[in-house]
Amino acid sequence: MGKRKVPELRTDAAAEAFLEQDLSGLDFAQFRPMRFEFERKTAQLNMRLPAGLLNAVKQRAAARGMPYTRFVREAVEAALATPDKAR
Repeated sequence: MGKRKVPELRTDAAAEAFLEQDLSGLDFAQFRPMRFEFERKTAQLNMRLPAGLLNAVKQRAAARGMPYTRFVREAVEAALATPDKAR
């Protein structure tokens, strides 16, 4: 018997009922990491980009299933998370 997929769970009750069963035969490869954003966005950034760069950003964001503004925010966060290198 193959691994089971997670059904679409439309309510909290359905999700809770699903989680009450034996999940050992579940295909966990179908899951992907999810990032939750809790901090309120209180500042705004407006910038001009070449059209080609903006299109590339939008395509990459769409491939990851997220709005392009969130993709840009994650790119900025990733750039700031790496140690500063002397230039």
